[in-house]
Amino acid sequence: MEYRKLGDEKISVLGLGMGGIQNASDKEIEQVVRKAAENGINYLDLCGGANNVYAPIGNAFADIREKFYVQMHFGAVYNARGDYGWSRDLDEIKRTVDWELKTLRTDYMDFGFLHCVDEDEDFEELVNNGVPDYIRELKKRGVVRHIGFSSHTPSVAQKILDCGDIDMMMFSINPAYDFEKGDDYGKGTVSERFELFRRCEADGVGISVMKPFNAGRLLSAEASPFGKALTKYQCLQYALDRPGVLTTLPGVRGMSDLDELLGFVNASPEERDYSVIGTFSADKIYGNCVYCNHCQPCPAGIDIGLVNKYYDLAKAGDKLAADHYDKLAVKADACLACGHCNSRCPFKADQQRRMSEIAEYFK
Repeated sequence: MEYRKLGDEKISVLGLGMGGIQNASDKEIEQVVRKAAENGINYLDLCGGANNVYAPIGNAFADIREKFYVQMHFGAVYNARGDYGWSRDLDEIKRTVDWELKTLRTDYMDFGFLHCVDEDEDFEELVNNGVPDYIRELKKRGVVRHIGFSSHTPSVAQKILDCGDIDMMMFSINPAYDFEKGDDYGKGTVSERFELFRRCEADGVGISVMKPFNAGRLLSAEASPFGKALTKYQCLQYALDRPGVLTTLPGVRGMSDLDELLGFVNASPEERDYSVIGTFSADKIYGNCVYCNHCQPCPAGIDIGLVNKYYDLAKAGDKLAADHYDKLAVKADACLACGHCNSRCPFKADQQRRMSEIAEYFK
């Protein structure tokens, strides 16, 4: 399992989204959580499709709570039948959070999130109702370790980040959304979305990824907005290559989904290679590097995707990007101008020109 750092925390690149596991038995839900921990998964998003998932997760937590970073949502609530819904009412949110912690047999959450803040009005209502202040109060008491939020809208996410206090953002990331081929959740232009990801990395805000498969549509040629299917492993690698991303949170419905997800750990580079999207999204991304490294191997030994990423981050204001670049064993100025990368790039990026530009910038 690969881990990425948020401060001193080490977070697995594979996490679990528990929004679709409510139809599994209590025993299977508990087994899924335990097997995930045994295989190095340590990040769990708890916004269940129904409230019946909390008790079996609590049973699993009885002796492995410390193995997980748990992400919980202030605004996700459940009706009398246990069905998921959402609320901006502070008292209802308090009751729900208290019940969740008790049922999970824990006295803290690692990440307390403002839930589903997609419109300016959503954020204003949460602020006016005192929800962010309540989360800050819980953080002072040690009940919340980190503050975050979930959103699908770059412009709203930017406003929340402007307020400070944010350690983690849950955001929808997949090729369809990023290249304006998605549904109503795929909001923002290509440049707006990529600017948001770069800002998160520059500001030290982690990203946990929801909807990496576009609700399964990207996995089917018939349903995909591109008319061609991708695999789960291609979608996961694509999300993990975006700046700022620490973990992906694909939904699991039971043990078979978990077993398939764990296969990503040992998947080959060829199985993870998503460069095929260059053949059906060129209208939106032509001429840009998306860090896929399909241009490898570079005869000069340059990690072209990583060099491009540090360059983009440095221009976006990440003060550490230049330091990361400086530590690379082979830098852009080693380019042989052989044209190999240009001939292989599915997005028709002029990497040969970019290497010269990047070398000059960091010099």
